[in-house]
Amino acid sequence: MSTDTNFAALGVPADLVTILDGLGITTPTPIQAATLPDSLAGRDVLGRGRTGSGKTYAFLLPLLTRLSQSRRSRLARRPRALILAPTRELVTQIDTAMAPLAKALGLNSQTIFGGVGQNPQVQGLRNGVDVIVACPGRLEDLMQQGHVNLDSIEVTILDEADHMADLGFLPGVRRIMEKTPRNGQRLLFSATLDGAINVLVNKFLHQPVTHEADSAQSPVSTMSHHVLHVDNGSHLPVILDLTAAPGRKVVFTRTKHRAKKLAKQLNASGVPAVELHGNLSQGARTRNMDDFHSGRAQTLVATDIAARGIHVDDVALVIHADPPVEHKAYLHRSGRTARAGNDGIVVTMMLDDQVRDVRDLTRKAGIRPTTTRVQLGHPLLTELAPGDRSYAGGLVREDAPSRSGSSSNSASGGSGRGRGRSAGASGAGRGAGAGRPAAEHGRGPSEGGRGRGRGDQGSDAQGGGARGAGRSGGRGAGAGRGRGGQGGEGQTGGRRQGGAGSAGGSGRRGGSSTVYSTSSGGSAASFSAGTRAGNRRSR
Repeated sequence: MSTDTNFAALGVPADLVTILDGLGITTPTPIQAATLPDSLAGRDVLGRGRTGSGKTYAFLLPLLTRLSQSRRSRLARRPRALILAPTRELVTQIDTAMAPLAKALGLNSQTIFGGVGQNPQVQGLRNGVDVIVACPGRLEDLMQQGHVNLDSIEVTILDEADHMADLGFLPGVRRIMEKTPRNGQRLLFSATLDGAINVLVNKFLHQPVTHEADSAQSPVSTMSHHVLHVDNGSHLPVILDLTAAPGRKVVFTRTKHRAKKLAKQLNASGVPAVELHGNLSQGARTRNMDDFHSGRAQTLVATDIAARGIHVDDVALVIHADPPVEHKAYLHRSGRTARAGNDGIVVTMMLDDQVRDVRDLTRKAGIRPTTTRVQLGHPLLTELAPGDRSYAGGLVREDAPSRSGSSSNSASGGSGRGRGRSAGASGAGRGAGAGRPAAEHGRGPSEGGRGRGRGDQGSDAQGGGARGAGRSGGRGAGAGRGRGGQGGEGQTGGRRQGGAGSAGGSGRRGGSSTVYSTSSGGSAASFSAGTRAGNRRSR
């Protein structure tokens, strides 16, 4: 790619170029420069690029350009374009990146994923949208309920297609793709192009143009890879020392239970950390990511749910607390650092019985890490994570004080009535889904569980019979039955009759909202008490 290539020269409309300039995006990445001429011309495109290579704008720019040029009217329940992505976080991230570009062209969008109430999504579809950005599970649910029809789709995009294959989403993706017009444009972007992806390509893409382009500064080449050989007694102290240093860190674990436990241990030791895994409700996942983005927590402890597509600026250190099973997972996890040409450090923790596995893993990943046997106090630790260690206070959950039967977070709407067994968003219409925990990657019902609700103007009554503040879906915040005059999101209260703007009143059983605060160092008891309600098993 020549150095004088710019978005305008590739055919991107002036309105979008202006928005990109304002965002500081002036030079196309290799994957963008390679694919834009074909995708803007309406051809089907198969694009491969490493994580962090700029795939999102590579498909957003042609998508929005072609929609603005076709000038078809948006219709109720019939979106004009579809973007499929494997996780809720990635769906939200894509929609956020698209928002300023779509607004400049007079287009709109709607996200669709599980773990939250479906009513706002249904209402958005009913009002008419140009682009839906969706996880396969919830989209299929809405299609089966008759809330969305894909027969007007002009452009379909599959992002992180290989990850959807790894997660077992391909059957659902195929069913969804079969409902889109055969003559529509289709773009497929992925970090790898293997056998599973070829199934989709052969069935749904028409004479696709294939482009394989990595970032000019490949993330692997700008990373420093280290393996820290530790004994069992040094494993946690070394991780604690690295995370107590300044700067953002992402720590990967193999299981959801391990992520939860390690985040709890870090916070109890005074290092603010948040967790990200599939046992969290969508509200908790969003809140935790907001705290990580804002800097309230500088360490994110996550399963592989965060290994793909999630973009966080300035992550200087990635720690594999548990080495991944596959080399592809190692590369995707490590790709959370060294983004956009920045340097980054990747550390893999290795116990004595993991030596052979780690050696095979790094060989298959094509890297040659520096292996060092360390314990707490080893000088290499300060080289990997420079700066003074701070144990000033972990991030904890606390139950906010509330009165029995009172309501919090009330939002005025029409007269609403909420009834259910957990914190499930209801509103205009009935039902927020069956009471199962939210699935790891977005399939599944709303945050709460079984619930009914009626609301004149789409009021979200988040009440419902509940048993404790649930952090992972299932039975959630609130209690008893509730009736609220002009009530929105009333999370608490027993049987109650509300007044204007409140779902409050008197009740048999109270509830509480959940807030974050920063504890003093070593407050293990405080952290445990603050999360105990959320640890209860969903029924």
